[in-house]
Amino acid sequence: MGTWDVSPFGNDDAADFAIELDDAPAHTRIEMIGAVLERVANPADDDPRLSDAPRAIAAASLVAAQYPDGAPITSAPGPTTPMPEFPTYLRNLAIDALDRVVTAPTWLAEDWDATPDGPAWRQTISELRKILDPPQRESLFDL
Repeated sequence: MGTWDVSPFGNDDAADFAIELDDAPAHTRIEMIGAVLERVANPADDDPRLSDAPRAIAAASLVAAQYPDGAPITSAPGPTTPMPEFPTYLRNLAIDALDRVVTAPTWLAEDWDATPDGPAWRQTISELRKILDPPQRESLFDL
């Protein structure tokens, strides 16, 4: 996989996924996003190292873009075609996929951890996760 930066679409696999999303009929994009998130959140026994990890991070970033504090992805290498409104179940699937991507043994986490940019990559994942699952404010009293 060619990688040029730590962003969700900063690699060949994710950029290819963006092209596939752009080329797909609008009604299939939700299914495509959900399928890749599902494969990573709940990997099959024959894919313990998560071959779809880069695509799942890209998919999670598209889901996160529709939440408060999410950054819209509107230019290449991300998809340039507008995404449909994603159903709420994709949020939890995206969180689970992001958690799984950074949990060993995943080839992507191992590869990034072996580089000087590993901490920046992990920060990217952490930021996406915070958008999807922001910390809750605690209050002592109900308002």
